[in-house]
Amino acid sequence: MIDVSKIRAPGWARVVTELAAEAPDDRAFFARLLAVLGQVAGARQAALMLVPLQDDGDARVTLVWPPQERPPEEAIESLPDVKAAARAAATSRSMRCYDLKATDGLYDGGREGYVVAAPIPQPEGAPACNCIVLLTERRSQQAMQTTLALVEVLVGYIHGHGARQQLRRLKQASAALDLGARLIASVNQASNFKGASIQLCNDLCRQLTVDRVALGWTRGVGRSSAEVRVIAMSDTEHIDRRMAMVRKVEAAMDECLDQEQAVLHPVPESRQDVQLAQAITHAHKDLASADAKLKVASLPLRVDDDVVGVLTIETTGEGTLDIGTIELLQAAMDLVTPVLRVRRNDDRALPLRAKDSMVKGAAWVVGPKHTVWKLVGLALLAVAVTVTFVRVPYRIEAPVEIQPVTKRVVSCPHTGILRELPLAIEPGATVQEGDLLAQLDTIEDQLSLNDAVAQYQEASTKHDEAMNRGRTSEASQYLAQMEQASARIGLFQERIDRSSIRAPIDGVIIAGDMRQMVGATIETGQALFEVAPLDRMQLKAKVEDRDIQLLIDRQAEAGEITGDIATRARPWETFPFRVDTIVPLAQPEEGTNTFEVRATMTTEPARWMRPGMEGLAKFNTGDRSLIDIGTKRVRDTLKLWLWW
Repeated sequence: MIDVSKIRAPGWARVVTELAAEAPDDRAFFARLLAVLGQVAGARQAALMLVPLQDDGDARVTLVWPPQERPPEEAIESLPDVKAAARAAATSRSMRCYDLKATDGLYDGGREGYVVAAPIPQPEGAPACNCIVLLTERRSQQAMQTTLALVEVLVGYIHGHGARQQLRRLKQASAALDLGARLIASVNQASNFKGASIQLCNDLCRQLTVDRVALGWTRGVGRSSAEVRVIAMSDTEHIDRRMAMVRKVEAAMDECLDQEQAVLHPVPESRQDVQLAQAITHAHKDLASADAKLKVASLPLRVDDDVVGVLTIETTGEGTLDIGTIELLQAAMDLVTPVLRVRRNDDRALPLRAKDSMVKGAAWVVGPKHTVWKLVGLALLAVAVTVTFVRVPYRIEAPVEIQPVTKRVVSCPHTGILRELPLAIEPGATVQEGDLLAQLDTIEDQLSLNDAVAQYQEASTKHDEAMNRGRTSEASQYLAQMEQASARIGLFQERIDRSSIRAPIDGVIIAGDMRQMVGATIETGQALFEVAPLDRMQLKAKVEDRDIQLLIDRQAEAGEITGDIATRARPWETFPFRVDTIVPLAQPEEGTNTFEVRATMTTEPARWMRPGMEGLAKFNTGDRSLIDIGTKRVRDTLKLWLWW
């Protein structure tokens, strides 16, 4: 607890110095004020409460002293009394003191101490009020009056903090206005947009004492721009976009454009600026990787709500790029960017300027009044005539999958250990019928085969001896043992032969990567490979039930159904096909009923086509007018709803 019993005590001087010192923001000052009040008042707890004034909302704890790891709402003692005192102080706009046991405002009373609530001065009409609440131990009335006086005096330091914050904002605005005015004057001296951009970069480089300043402009104005191109760089006349440095700068600019906020590397701490601390800086980190001391900052250039460019600054100087400098540059560039945009529009080519003259030409054609509405009427008339009388092919769309006509699944003939795979056996490998695909371990089967052969030989020997001695019954028993051993020999020989898994047909392995399974146990019937020839492919399309009748009618009218397919892998290439079969049974597919339509391509499949590829099939159903095509879905739905 700080000793403030004497007005000239060192503790009081430290309190005054601490509260009079400049704070970076309101939260930091409130935390400092809360700690000082808690120590001066000898409180066991202090809290900053936010009390809504326009409704009866519950007061919320925003800061707690001493700091605790628990949530603020759980760390406060006697929370209902604290909230009630805070609301009373906020409503009355005056300090309030309550006994924790009493129901009135008297000082004497319970043993749990007092709760003191002091409102923070707020402007008129503020939706909420901040209140500082102190929980103190029980003390005499005179001591409590002294404590209240000290608290009220110290709370008044908020006015000094507000004045300092307002002065700081005024200085920043003045500095930004001065910098922006000097930059605009420099930009206006250039003869064209490129010269203005170079002049801007050079002036900023000299005034900020940085290593390099680069200006990038979006390809199009507004949020629809996809990338930024470097158009000017300090002390650089010609920019070669093939240089690695230029590409890294453009990547950093794109990163700033995507986030539409300033980006600073190295990233500042969150207590300094939360927004800058949370920004993504991968491209900026890559740009600064060549020099450990290099700092990089990018600022979005805005005109109204559109980001039209990015300014990137690089420096190795200490303290050149800080949060204050970033804010100053952002404010200044908000003034300069509209001037740059005007200069750029003035330098545009003639075809682009012609677009701006279209409205004037239309006014001469249809009259100077209501030009836009007249043009809209003419356009609607032209559209109505076009959609009514112009007939175009009507094509229905359906998702399609490419499948081989023939496909064989190679499975494990019996349970065993996968011993080895040929080197070339992997998905995509071409195999011939009979080629070895995999080899199972046959040691156990070979041992069993040898044992069966030995049993057969032993039974054969004993059978011969029994026949020589005339023991017919014993010979019959040994003959049965020979037959049993012979059956086992055939079984194990068959298992050994089938342990060599071979390709059933000529084709390509389209599925089955067993390289990681060598040495593992394979179960009987487990699928190992899928082999299919790729010279013949068929298409399987899923046509919705609302469109299937169009295909049936087209087949009855023209005798065949044709169309085109485009795959997702190469959507710019289309291949014609002819429908072979329409499966008459519908199947549910993602909430709708679909019919499977099988088709064959009328040209040879491309070499890059693989089974399982998906795409979009378009079926030709004849020519229709544009209005018929556009309203078909609506008309069908209305007919379904309104039939009787």
